[in-house]
Amino acid sequence: MSQDEVIQQIVAEHQILKAVKSYMRAQDRLLPQLHLSAFHSDAWVDCGLFAGPADEFVKFAQDFLADCDATQHLIGQADIQVTGDSASGEIYFLAHHRITEDGQKKDLFVAGRYQDEYERRDGIWAITKRKEIVDWARTDPAADAFLAQQPALNIARRGPEG
Repeated sequence: MSQDEVIQQIVAEHQILKAVKSYMRAQDRLLPQLHLSAFHSDAWVDCGLFAGPADEFVKFAQDFLADCDATQHLIGQADIQVTGDSASGEIYFLAHHRITEDGQKKDLFVAGRYQDEYERRDGIWAITKRKEIVDWARTDPAADAFLAQQPALNIARRGPEG
């Protein structure tokens, strides 16, 4: 691989990861426009609970996540192969959700991988196809004694300022 090809690969991976990071941040902060910006307009998403066009997925995901008290989605290792204006990748994630189930606060943890396809169109890399694979999940009773004992902590809020 020539130096120019290596640079093009690095730039493509950087721009793809920027879209992936926007996706994650948009889920946690409940920012639907940012969420949608990770996809090309004709993208397809299959997360198991929903399969369909990206714009409908974003509405589904934003509504689902809005029912959680808080969420945090973390990106793990990323394996991205770029070929010209197309790429494919597998992105590991760990998602934490504070939920209320049967009147009780609980923590839902989901670990998995996104199997993605990406394209560069008009100079912009974005997701064209995403399949979410869940490797494991668990739900535990919430344990927040630390937060209750630390009233000076800056607790996150959703939205752009959160």
